[in-house]
Amino acid sequence: MIETEKLLLRPITMKDSQQVFSYRSDTETNKYQGFIPKELKEVDEFIAKNPLEFNQPESWFQLVIIEKSSKEIVGDIGIHFIGNDGFQCELGCTLSNKHQGKGFATDAMRITIDYLFNTLNKHRIIGSVDPNNLASIHLLQRLNFRKEAHFKESLLIDGHWVDDIVYGILKSEWEY
Repeated sequence: MIETEKLLLRPITMKDSQQVFSYRSDTETNKYQGFIPKELKEVDEFIAKNPLEFNQPESWFQLVIIEKSSKEIVGDIGIHFIGNDGFQCELGCTLSNKHQGKGFATDAMRITIDYLFNTLNKHRIIGSVDPNNLASIHLLQRLNFRKEAHFKESLLIDGHWVDDIVYGILKSEWEY
């Protein structure tokens, strides 16, 4: 578990299914996401795929973001441990619409990035984002990620080809 003054981040479990479904199924809020469940069983399948161990090569590991005061799940962070060398990660953050604009995503991402760099000794972290997803772009920029690439129509999401922008930050550039 990783925590801040306001938030607790822990591995997703089957007990989280209903709360995760409540915000992940919001098609408008998550229009830039690749995973928008239509049924609760899709979330159950998503959770079942979460590895049993953290920091496994070529895995995505999902953490839920819990607001300490209400004990409510307000979102989640996915960590992709890239490659077999173990030095790079990709992050993705999903936040409930009703909890956006409160600093939760910034706080959760900041503590996760700091953990990845300073506890797990990762070298580089990236974020992949749709160029129309201005909230996520601003989040990455707030965290001092720099734009590294813009791929034209490189992702097929919901039957449409979309662009992908990659932002990155190195451990040597990170300041908490």
